[in-house]
Amino acid sequence: MKSLAGKEDLALLPRIFPFTAPADIPISFLYGERSVYGIPDDFSPRVTTERIDASILRRTVTGVDARGLEIRVEYVQYLDSAATEWLAFLTNRGASDTPVISDLYIVDGVVPMEGAELYHGNGDVWENGYDWSVSDLAEPVVKETADGTSCRGAFPYMRLRCPSWGVNIAVGWPAMWRAGFEKTDGGVRLTVGQKRCRTVLHPGETLRTPRVNFVAYAGDNGRGINTWRRWYLTHVLPRTDGQPLAGKYCLHNFMAGGHPEFTGADEENQRTALAEYIRRGLKPDLWWIDAGWYRCHYDWGVTGDWIPDAERFPHGLAPIGEDCRRAGVDLLLWFEPERVRTSTAFCREHPEWLLTRAKDAEDRLVDLGCRACCDALIDTIDALIKKSGIRVYRQDFNFSPASSWEEAEAEDRIGAVENAHVQGLLRLWDTLLDRNPGLWIDMCAGGGRRNDLETMRRAVPLHYTDIGYGNHPVKQKQHRQMFEWIPYFRAHNMNWDDPVTGEYTGADHPADAYSYYVAMAPCMTDMTPYDADEERFALARKMQTIWRRASALMLTGDFYPLTECRESARDFFAVQFHDPETGRGMVEIVSNNANPDERFTVRFEGLEPCARYLLTNAETGARRELTAEEMANGVEYALPRRSGLIDFYEKRV
Repeated sequence: MKSLAGKEDLALLPRIFPFTAPADIPISFLYGERSVYGIPDDFSPRVTTERIDASILRRTVTGVDARGLEIRVEYVQYLDSAATEWLAFLTNRGASDTPVISDLYIVDGVVPMEGAELYHGNGDVWENGYDWSVSDLAEPVVKETADGTSCRGAFPYMRLRCPSWGVNIAVGWPAMWRAGFEKTDGGVRLTVGQKRCRTVLHPGETLRTPRVNFVAYAGDNGRGINTWRRWYLTHVLPRTDGQPLAGKYCLHNFMAGGHPEFTGADEENQRTALAEYIRRGLKPDLWWIDAGWYRCHYDWGVTGDWIPDAERFPHGLAPIGEDCRRAGVDLLLWFEPERVRTSTAFCREHPEWLLTRAKDAEDRLVDLGCRACCDALIDTIDALIKKSGIRVYRQDFNFSPASSWEEAEAEDRIGAVENAHVQGLLRLWDTLLDRNPGLWIDMCAGGGRRNDLETMRRAVPLHYTDIGYGNHPVKQKQHRQMFEWIPYFRAHNMNWDDPVTGEYTGADHPADAYSYYVAMAPCMTDMTPYDADEERFALARKMQTIWRRASALMLTGDFYPLTECRESARDFFAVQFHDPETGRGMVEIVSNNANPDERFTVRFEGLEPCARYLLTNAETGARRELTAEEMANGVEYALPRRSGLIDFYEKRV
């Protein structure tokens, strides 16, 4: 078993909610008038232990009281990391409703950290998203989401830290969650749970808590970043065909015929574009078909009937899937199964499967808590996946479900509809993955609104925001945080700067080398049209080669942010990735379009003392050999404004 942490990290395990005894499990809730902490003796708890694999140990603690309320808590310890995990289920095994269950926290306890501060973000909130703050906890801090998704208004990834150690905290709940932080005797009291929960349980019904993960580290914030990344890439990043996902180069025929999204897509223009890209030397890893392939009359928002438009796809999507299979390309297809337009057959034929939001609203929320509804959706999507040869299931969610859930609640059922929906949603994803070996999931949700850790165990965010595709400083701020917390993501090389003056216009312009550098991410969509001129294709071929090498390092190396990220056109943006096992790495520097400086000094991190390294410029091939000491003391680079460079390096033997 390869260790992802040092001895000093592993020594911190007793501080991050380890399992000791059923009564000490950090779950808490009100059960009628009774306050419950842990699993009390009158529930007759029993413990089972199993090894999931060489590095994961799971203990399951189950107890049932005289009324028939079963508490089942799952505790996971990652033996290669200073990492723990908690998840619980409450099930009514009795013949009548339970007393009201409220204030349910899967974690309610103290992190023994003196002088703690909280590092936290606001998630994806359009123009002001991906902002980060540090709170000294002089006053209590509450992080919670509001609209029914998990990443709007509060990012479900946080870090409690002090000068000597810290703990990364992640909430897994693709809906509304709440986390509270308050200084108390002995450290910081932490509470985590579903934001709204005050409900009885009907006979046979189960209530699920969020999943919470803790990854501790000794040392400074930089160690906190890379301890988290190593654990995430090993234990969270989905696998396909037994291997972790590699970076993907994505292409598509977007806005065919000038119509929005893929409402103008048809069998001919999709197959023609794919063949032409490959013929001209741009073979994608992934062929992307987004919203609008169903019958919608050029309005991609008309969702509900998941059948390819017979006029545009007379043979369905199978011919495109077959072209992809023969070329060794994965086919991605967009769905939005939770939102239904009132004009669709789904809405007319199954009104009992829908939750209303407002009487005049065009859209309805699909009730995934209804098992028959969830089963029907699973079967429909699964059949299309198999028939069409889809390798990537892309799920979007352009809807705020909170009001729909709330309107469906009784006074003694607060949070129950949301909870059932989440359980159905997770079952939908898990069933599709089980039925289709090799399938993987891309999560969108109106941008990056549902990138919590429970979702990321099943999916990756190839579309982590709806803001700033071609606004380079905005993308840099977003990438700075994605590299730290959710290291597998995708970027466009869209360019909204005037190609002559370099000034930001907000309108699309052809990609240039600068826009490719800003788009360097583990996955990239190249916006070069399939019928572009040879000059644009030559640039794309060159930059694709650089991207492939960079992408691999982004998914294996430790991450070192070398600049603050102020979302300013007057800044440099610089990052380093270093793989300590191979001695390979890269540094990327971007000078934005209004940067008054032309020189930037990189002080390399993570290098092996006394070693020598060979640095190679990705574009020019120019080489130089430097010592680790020289690189750590600072290497100066010259860049004109609105340009970028990558130096790859490797340790000399």
